[in-house]
Amino acid sequence: MLRASALGALVVSGALVLTACGSDDNTKNDAGTPGKSTAAVSDIKCDGAKGKVLASGSSAQKNAVDLWIKNYMAACSGVEVNYKSSSSGEGIVAFNQGTVGFAGTDSALKPEAVEESKKICTGGQGIDLPMVGGPIALGFNVAGVDKLNLDATTIANIFNDKIKKWDDEAIKKLNPGVTLPPTAIQAFHRSEDSGTTENLGKYLKAAAPEAWTYEAAKKWPAPGGQAASGSAGVASQVKAVDGAIGYFELSYASSQSIKTVDVNTGAATPVKATGENASKAIAAAKISGTGSDLALKLDYTTKSEGAYPIVLVTYEVVCDKGNKAETLPTVKSFLNYTASDAGQKVLTENGYAPIPAEINTKVREVIATLS
Repeated sequence: MLRASALGALVVSGALVLTACGSDDNTKNDAGTPGKSTAAVSDIKCDGAKGKVLASGSSAQKNAVDLWIKNYMAACSGVEVNYKSSSSGEGIVAFNQGTVGFAGTDSALKPEAVEESKKICTGGQGIDLPMVGGPIALGFNVAGVDKLNLDATTIANIFNDKIKKWDDEAIKKLNPGVTLPPTAIQAFHRSEDSGTTENLGKYLKAAAPEAWTYEAAKKWPAPGGQAASGSAGVASQVKAVDGAIGYFELSYASSQSIKTVDVNTGAATPVKATGENASKAIAAAKISGTGSDLALKLDYTTKSEGAYPIVLVTYEVVCDKGNKAETLPTVKSFLNYTASDAGQKVLTENGYAPIPAEINTKVREVIATLS
């Protein structure tokens, strides 16, 4: 079990601060976020990689995977990694149907999904490998309002349709001096099964249990609101609709200049959604998985100064044993890159947060044993 203090020291020391640097090869990913091809070829070991690997899942990690794939395929000629951004739920289904080499998910595998994976992972099972963390931003679009503070209870009551207008007394109390209009709140959530939804639910259940009475799940549980597909779809609706609020990975807010909520955690100052602030929360994570499974337990009720509590960790799901022989070398090579210092350091510009170095070391040790 990793101690929170040890992980905190690792993060504070900057062992894996995600600072992108390097080439002038600037591109934009599908969310519109600038990305840089920053990995030197020497940083990426192709190790017998060949052919094509399909992967799918979490849309929250899409921007990270886009950068990783771009750099990896530039270094390893003749290799193709194709990641379909859909949802965590769809990624796990595809993995357990044997149609992808690995899947991306924002929530660790449930016991029933692990059991199902044994049909595909001959002699083994699906395991969770944490690759990148980040804040779940609450983006808002309220005419005339540039800064907004909310606490867990108020967020819960907005998304469960109990607070209906932006000038509600509960919101005004948290935002003294801010002129809030009587605009109707338009709350957007994911239409499909989503690990981002589940992580938001975990936060609300832990931090506002009296207001949020639903169990955390990939399927949106509350009444009211409007549904949109994927993080990109929710962000687009928030961008377009006056009075809107929604949740998505931070890069979708950054790329579209969507304002984000500062979260009142009980600390001295409401906390902004930034990669650095998410890192402070992830620093308290502990490994809850067993054996080769490295699922993490996060502290959603932290009151530490500057620790942003609505965080997720995206995992890559792979077979510990029983991987397909034709794709195993590429899967191992690609994941070795994503878990490397070089792979982690390209992510800062997309607003992600580092996985503590001690956990990343364990990830690399597990990848080496995949068979």
